[in-house]
Order: sequence, then C-alpha cells, then structure tokens
Amino acid sequence: MTVDAFLFDKDGTLFDFAATWDGWASKVLEILSKGDLAIKQGMAEVISYDLEREAFNPDSLVIAGSNDEVAGVLAPFVTHMEAGELAAFLAQSAANADLAPAVPLAAFLDGLLARGKVLGVMTNDAEVSARSQLQRAGVLDRFAFVAGCDSGHGAKPDPDPLLAFCKAAGVSPDRTAMVGDSRHDMEAGAAAGMQRIAVLTGMALREELLPHADIVLPDIGHIPGWLDR
Repeated sequence: MTVDAFLFDKDGTLFDFAATWDGWASKVLEILSKGDLAIKQGMAEVISYDLEREAFNPDSLVIAGSNDEVAGVLAPFVTHMEAGELAAFLAQSAANADLAPAVPLAAFLDGLLARGKVLGVMTNDAEVSARSQLQRAGVLDRFAFVAGCDSGHGAKPDPDPLLAFCKAAGVSPDRTAMVGDSRHDMEAGAAAGMQRIAVLTGMALREELLPHADIVLPDIGHIPGWLDR
C-alpha cells in the first residue's frame, strides 16, 4: 500500500514514554502534593503511577489520555488550584520535560521528507506542550501539522483530529499512516480509514497492539525499511 503521509503520536512514539515521563511525574506529584504523603499517594493511585519504582503502570490513564482527562482525575487532590489552572500547569510542566527521543529525530524525519512524505503530529497532550517539545528537539519545522487535545479537533480515539490532518495536508486518509504506541492510536487510525503502524516505545506490548495494527515495529526508525519492503 502506498503511503503519502505519516501522522505521528508524540509520547511513546517520537519520544520514548518511560524515559521521558516517569521522572517527570515524580516531580509533578511532589510539587502538587506540597509534601503531603497521603495526597501524593492518592494522586499516584488515580493515575496508576508506582511511587516506589517511580514509573507508570501499563494501565495508566496518562499513557493515552488527554491532558484535560489527567487534570480531571488529579483535581480533587489539588485544592489550591482550579481545574483550568491545573490543566495549564500540567501542560506547561510537560512542555519543559526532559525529552528522550525514540531515535535521532532530525535525521529520521529528514529521510521521510526526502522521500516526499507529508508529516504531522497528533497527541492527546496539550498543543503548547507538543510544540515546545518538538521545538526543543529541533524538529518542529519538519511537520506540516501539529495538534493536541485542545486544538479544536477532539482527541484520540476520535478520528476527527486525524481527518483534520488529512484536510490540512491535502492527503487522502487511505494513503496516510497513523503511527502510534497505544490502542487509542490504532483505533483512531482505523476509524479514520488510515493505515496503522504500531511501535513498542510506549507501554503497550506487541500482543496488545497486533490485532489493531497493520504492522508492529520496534520503533519509528524501522519505518524506512518497512517502506522499502
């Protein structure tokens, strides 16, 4: 099948999920709990984060949920912030997180652009976080489209933000590949009529993704080889 465009998820796809977000979450929970251990434990429980391992569990809402959804479950524990203020805090904090690219991104993306592919990003994180992180990684200018859960197109697994990319980029959904690390990504891709490439740099296992993907690759760096095949 021909692929004219690639729409990438961000966390767990362009950036290794655990290496980027496990340490960030530890710091955020410490800040929000203001030293209250019971509150910190309560927040960790609702986002399925293991405080001892300082790592997310595979069933965490944070992995595929939107920034607003995460703020929503944390809000009852954060009485010193309004819900909107908490969502903005999480987005700004995420924008400054220490990044762990899944592969050397500039070279990888330039390789796809050299093949004439159109590139985009659709994340359930906030758009400000996505743009900040892509800018800090030195690759924001490679993308024709960057959207978050708050960009006005909806959030995955809804197909609407994926179709918004196709409309903005002038590409057909059936000639576009959704690339992601979660079932949400694959379900959104299927609903949008796209080809689906799953990668294993997130928290989901191969056997979880395989029934929902056209192909499961170790990471995005294997896409050029897949194209050549």
